[in-house]
Amino acid sequence: MNDQIPDNAVAIIGVMIPIVAIVMGLGIGMLKLWLDFRKKREILQAHHAERMAAIEKGIDLPPLPPGFYGSEQRSPDELPEQFQGRQIGLQHLRSGLIWLLIGGAISLALHAQDPRAALWGAVPAAYGLAKLLFYFIANRMNAKSDPKP
Repeated sequence: MNDQIPDNAVAIIGVMIPIVAIVMGLGIGMLKLWLDFRKKREILQAHHAERMAAIEKGIDLPPLPPGFYGSEQRSPDELPEQFQGRQIGLQHLRSGLIWLLIGGAISLALHAQDPRAALWGAVPAAYGLAKLLFYFIANRMNAKSDPKP
């Protein structure tokens, strides 16, 4: 009795792992989109039925809130309401500093091996810089839009 796995079974498993990962990844993404669509459809159907019943009874309807259908119109330079009047994104500051330092550490570690490989540390460092820029720019925009009493 042979307790060893045949060589072709190992090759088949090696090929199946990426295929299953890709199919599951796409399947989960599609499931999320479908569930989100279904939730929005049910909300709109319930709202429509409620409005139709109110119209049949002759009740005056209040206007819909501006962001009900997801078409909230604002200029790109205007901050959302939840950000106005307060410090924005301390988590962006923290994660930006962390990513910047991780990029510096990777660059330093790789520079000891090969100076050209140290450029790979620039990828997380650039992400950290982007987070820091967002933090500083958003807070500056917030300070300009916030009227001082």
